[in-house]
Amino acid sequence: MDFHFEAGTLPLLVSMPHVGTAIPDDIAAAMTPAALPKADTDWHLRELYGFARDIGASTLAAHWSRYVIDLNRPADNTNLYPGQDTTGLCPLDTFGREPLYQPGRAPDDAEVRRRLALYWQPYHERLRAELGRLLDRHGRVVLWEAHSIASVVPRFFEGKLPDLNFGSADGASCDPALMDVVTAAARADGRYTIAVNGRFKGGHITRTHGRPGVGIHALQLEMCQSTYMDETAPFGYRPDLAAQVQPLLRRMLEAAAGWAGERGAA
Repeated sequence: MDFHFEAGTLPLLVSMPHVGTAIPDDIAAAMTPAALPKADTDWHLRELYGFARDIGASTLAAHWSRYVIDLNRPADNTNLYPGQDTTGLCPLDTFGREPLYQPGRAPDDAEVRRRLALYWQPYHERLRAELGRLLDRHGRVVLWEAHSIASVVPRFFEGKLPDLNFGSADGASCDPALMDVVTAAARADGRYTIAVNGRFKGGHITRTHGRPGVGIHALQLEMCQSTYMDETAPFGYRPDLAAQVQPLLRRMLEAAAGWAGERGAA
């Protein structure tokens, strides 16, 4: 199993490339104990977005851990944020700078190519195929990149992140009107702080697949994990917190799908 996929009926695909926790035995054997907690996972997003299937959205979620290969990085490992610290295509350390591999056992170029073929490519092929299907059916489609991160990660940013961080590659990956309808719902809710194209502008998937000119509009939402879970190990899901943010997530997804449906029918 390379991913978890369910086809929906709305012009909306929810992609979760960092929810995977599986690590093949041969790769795990080369790793350090720091890899075992898989702390940098986008924990519990499949549960948090469980309503997406109920409203008719397609969903695609990773099976393999980002420590195996990061599905939201380009195949050539280009830094998406030049001049800033990021983890790579096959990460060598955790967000806390703990080494992931035992000395001398980090993946070489041949191993990276092997992982691209085995673990990275299948997810992207499924993503492209579903976007194509929905585009053919509706004429316009929204790709919603669902992500989460600890609210405080000193390696990457100072202080605490806003609760909801929206990205559209500085407006290049979707029509500004789509971002407006989605963030309007967040602002109307009033309980969460938000940022648009701040520290998170969208990763490889958003930037590559978001092509407004052909009718594919991609945006990324990077949520602080403090909005729905415990941010420290064992990273427990918090149903009480999730119950507060889920209605807003649903309104935003429904607004995005409604916008795509109206535009597609135009």
